Amino acid sequence: MPITRFTVNKCIAGLAHFLSTALTPLMMPTYGVFLALWVSVLCLLPYGTRVSVLLVCMGITCILPLIFLSVLRHLKLVKDLHVNIREQRLFPYLFTALCYAVAAYYLYYCHSPQWFMMFMVGSAITVLLMALINLKWKISAHMAGIGGVIALIYQIHVMGLSAFDLLWLLCLSIVVAGALGSARLALRRHDILEVLAGVVLGFLCVMLTMRFLG
Repeated sequence: MPITRFTVNKCIAGLAHFLSTALTPLMMPTYGVFLALWVSVLCLLPYGTRVSVLLVCMGITCILPLIFLSVLRHLKLVKDLHVNIREQRLFPYLFTALCYAVAAYYLYYCHSPQWFMMFMVGSAITVLLMALINLKWKISAHMAGIGGVIALIYQIHVMGLSAFDLLWLLCLSIVVAGALGSARLALRRHDILEVLAGVVLGFLCVMLTMRFLG
């Protein structure tokens, strides 16, 4: 069967949808918590403790916002769970930021290191700023999320908190961010400025928060 332009475009669209789903903003804090618990000095904690913290953070930062979005969709206040319409993003963003703040308090309650808690605080600040920016401009939440994860890996590396050399993981995360940004462009969800602004915002909020408050 000959490879046609239609087939290529269909494969690209399928890959773009896969990346956008696998790297959805709602999962980014969970990925970040996983990395913090498995690639930093926190990997020395008991396995059960790490899994418990991961699951609780996932419930607070992913499951609760997803339930909230489902309720909004049922009430027809948002069109879909992806919230692609800019005007419908304010309340989901504000609720998500609140969930991140609750997760940060949970980490504080668990006597987590300051830098770990500040990752979640930085993520909450990112979402609050996105909510404000979104009033006029549809910045990429996907890219802001992965920008925060890159900042977490970078800070663990430069602060000497890594359990092993994280340079390769940092490079890999940047490559994945590039692939995700390309996916968002291919799906025509954002333009190049919205993609770049998203990753810069997420990176700076988490990096600065961890560096100066962690």
